[in-house]
Order: sequence, then C-alpha cells, then structure tokens
Amino acid sequence: MPGIVETLKSYVIRRRYRFRFRVRGRERLCRHEFFYNAFRALSFNGIDGDYAEFGCHNAMTFAMAYHEAVRHKHEARLWAFDSFSGLPAPKDDRDSHPKWVENKMATSLDRFHKRCASQRVPRDAYEVVPGFYEETLPAMSDTDAPDNIALAYVDCDLYSSTMDVFRFLMPRLKHGMIIALDDYFCWSATQISGNRRAMLEMFPENSEWELLPYMQYGWHGLSFVVENKTIADSS
Repeated sequence: MPGIVETLKSYVIRRRYRFRFRVRGRERLCRHEFFYNAFRALSFNGIDGDYAEFGCHNAMTFAMAYHEAVRHKHEARLWAFDSFSGLPAPKDDRDSHPKWVENKMATSLDRFHKRCASQRVPRDAYEVVPGFYEETLPAMSDTDAPDNIALAYVDCDLYSSTMDVFRFLMPRLKHGMIIALDDYFCWSATQISGNRRAMLEMFPENSEWELLPYMQYGWHGLSFVVENKTIADSS
C-alpha cells in the first residue's frame, strides 16, 4: 500500500511540474514571437536606435531582445533599467494589485549579469541603470543616453512606475519606435491595469504623438507603434 501512495504522489508532482512548464513555456514563446516580429519590423522599416527595458527581473526578455536584434542585424544597444531589489512599495490605490507585492521579483545586479552571461549576452552589449525609477529617471536629462530608442519594453507592473517611465520616454519619442506594455491586461477587481491607466493619462491629450496598437502577446501584453500625428494626418 505505501508503494501505491508514493506512486500517486510522484504522479501528481510530475503532472504539476508539466503544467507549470507548459504555462511558462507558452508565455515565453509568446514573448519570443513578439521580439522576433518587433525587430523584424524595425529592421525592415529602417527604424534605428537602442533597446530600453524597464523591469528586467531574470533577464529572460532582455536576452530575447539581444538575440533577435542580432538575428535581424539591428544595431541596438541594450539598456537595463531596474531597481535590482524588486518592486517598490505601492504609492497609492492605483498601484493596488494582488500580485504586485513590495520586493517581489527581485533579481540582484550580480545575478542579472550572470543570467545575461548564461544566455550569451556579452557584457559590452548593454548598459545598466540600477535604482528605483522615481530616483534614477528624473536625474537623467532629456539628452542623456539612451536618447535614440527604437524599442522600449515596459515591464514594471505598477501604475506609478509606468508613469515614471513614460515621463522619461516622452522627450525621447520618435515616429516609428515601438513601445511594449507587458502588463497592459493586468487589471484587478478594483482597478484597471496600471499600464493602461498610465497610457490613457499620458497620450490621449498629447498633441504630437499617437499610439497605434501593434501586437498583443500572451494574455498580458500589448505593444504600440509611436506615430507622429503630423505625419499621420498628412498621409
């Protein structure tokens, strides 16, 4: 009888592992497809510039971006913006979400470098800006690098962090660049998505820029092409 119990336990554990693998594998494939398409589009359309990632965690998407840029011969330099100590404390109710917990998803800077190395991202291919966005981003002037961005990947979860990123990106926007919001469909029972709320506040009243929906990836993310309204209106 104990043998049967142990066999059943082993079976349940294997089933749970396979389910987790399928879920994580599917989400990874969706993100990978996005990066393939994004760098294909940027290269095909002649949109140069760097790759800026806001919220790097375990370097998975960072490595995807590097390898797809190389594949499509896009000369993007990579920029990693992260606290490297997890999520900050929520500022107010607009940051409320059952999954967004202070210090969650922490990856130390040393571990981030090791993860990049293990995924064949050379150290001289990227720059790192460590620290919480409310401190690091306002300290950078409008002309500080990266001042030419082709693809911005925003994966910082919270509304307040997304607003910090949008304020940083606003003077760096250009026609044809892509902005990906990894948590666009992460709403809660009491709040709309923090990514979506920030986008709605920053862009509808903008007289110069419009966001054209580009590609949804997975259940969670949506990307946009930045269009100059003057160019779009004259077409």
